[in-house]
Amino acid sequence: MLGLLWARLCGLDNPVRLRRAEATRRVLSLDLNKDRDVERLHENGINTLDIDPVEGRYMLSGGADGIIVLYDLANLTKSPSYTCKAICKVGKSHPDMHKFSVETVQWYPHDTGIFTSSSFDKTLKTWDTNSLQLAEVFHFEGTVYSHHMSPLATKHSLIAVGTKGPKVQLCDLNSGSCSHILQGHRGEVLAVRWSPRYDYILATASADSKVKLWDVRKATGCLMTLDRHNGEKSKSSSETINTAHNGRVNGLCFTSDGLHLLTVGTDDRMRLWNSASGVNTLVNYGKVCNDSRKSVKFTVSEGCSPDFVFVPCDGTIALYTIYSGEKISVLRGHYDNVDCCVFQPQLQELYSGGKDCNVLAWVPAVREPVPDEDSAKSGSNRHLNPAFEDAWSSSEEEG
Repeated sequence: MLGLLWARLCGLDNPVRLRRAEATRRVLSLDLNKDRDVERLHENGINTLDIDPVEGRYMLSGGADGIIVLYDLANLTKSPSYTCKAICKVGKSHPDMHKFSVETVQWYPHDTGIFTSSSFDKTLKTWDTNSLQLAEVFHFEGTVYSHHMSPLATKHSLIAVGTKGPKVQLCDLNSGSCSHILQGHRGEVLAVRWSPRYDYILATASADSKVKLWDVRKATGCLMTLDRHNGEKSKSSSETINTAHNGRVNGLCFTSDGLHLLTVGTDDRMRLWNSASGVNTLVNYGKVCNDSRKSVKFTVSEGCSPDFVFVPCDGTIALYTIYSGEKISVLRGHYDNVDCCVFQPQLQELYSGGKDCNVLAWVPAVREPVPDEDSAKSGSNRHLNPAFEDAWSSSEEEG
């Protein structure tokens, strides 16, 4: 650390390198913050969370009770112990509240004046944040499992929607109607995700065990169907070819640079794909428990070296390095299954929601003091996490 600071001070090193090293240290030290509570307003499990990408200050939550809550994450009390208060909520007294479980909430990517929500009541709703009034409603024939807006699109305002039917719906915010449909899946579409690198590339995951990549500018649409065998003949003749998982695929997440795509399925596997070629990188993450019938909301870190992925596994959150597959740690704190988690990249914090109706805050631990000679001789200082040692190696400082 001192080597990095000295090189930065002398102008010998890139400030990005120091920032990445500190971001990595903070992620590796994430722990449950017992001094920070998130106000508990949901009466049933929490299915989805989203932090606004503009300020990183406001968080949305959607629950199985149909309620949507908007929180202010900032500490305005100037006290180390505080509660993140709910600013407002779309609750039972609201005339336009969702009738059934809210499965996805998302901020409009370019400002906090608009947010969206989708539900098992077969609707996708667009809300005015300031007035908390309904701006637009899209109706579908089947249950809505997931929706997503492109984080960088400026030439289109399309919302991709996955429903109980096999067709992927694209809704246009500008026109207020369904612009077109992507056909190719044979089962319900459980997860949809736009690329953070190209505003016209969309990934979809389905109960038919398949993951497809689409170019929404083209008439044919589908670019490729991901194959976990990379085109090689399967050893078992009973296995279906061109499938991403041996089971339902219910989770998608691009890496922060958009070069790779992570998928999770009910075969208890997580896979990493090259998003340009569609090649399975064959990274082994071990068993990743997943028996969810719905969409799994997992997330990745940003600005770290190496990059990390946070995956809800039963009542815990597992932390893996993305490109090596190493399981770094397990975050425990929920009393029931964890359904969703979201990463705050500015402060390297993590928020998670579960069936216990709680939203928990995971924050970087305070730096431990440098051990004195006595403690060093006694060996009482704790060993560093192996991934942490890699991020701070002397060879990196000299390079």
